[in-house]
Amino acid sequence: MTDRFVDISLDKRGVRCTAKLLDDLAPITCRTVWEALPLGGDVYHAKYARNEIYALFPAFADAEPPLENPTVTPIPGDLCYFSFAGTQLATGSHGYSAEGVSQDRPTIVDLALFYERNNLLLNGDQGWVPGIVWGAVVEGLDRMTDACQDLWRAGAVGETLSFRRA
Repeated sequence: MTDRFVDISLDKRGVRCTAKLLDDLAPITCRTVWEALPLGGDVYHAKYARNEIYALFPAFADAEPPLENPTVTPIPGDLCYFSFAGTQLATGSHGYSAEGVSQDRPTIVDLALFYERNNLLLNGDQGWVPGIVWGAVVEGLDRMTDACQDLWRAGAVGETLSFRRA
């Protein structure tokens, strides 16, 4: 298989980076995300995981991928996939709310980009929250890091995080 790449962008800020899919380490997750692209939604900045931005989506796979290539300590440039039951993290301040989640598809998918080091996926309500590492940024992480820090300080209102095939 040839290498596949995804562009990740903060649309309002006009900043993007490119990630290589880790098909060899997370083949099911990579296929699941690739087939769902393009995806975009409101961006959130993590409160507890530290240097993470993410967007939330209704489940887009018939079955959620297994926990392949898991981590609880993502490094700069990691793209992670999380799935949560609609009520598991129903906290509006984190972007997780039951609004718009139907009874027959209560799963929320969280696609995240980690932009600096010293991240720990530990939630006070849920405990350890391992993520599936499905991609690694290969270009533009420096620009994206600056934009993510601006997002943390200036706010995320009106900003969109998008994932597209490169």
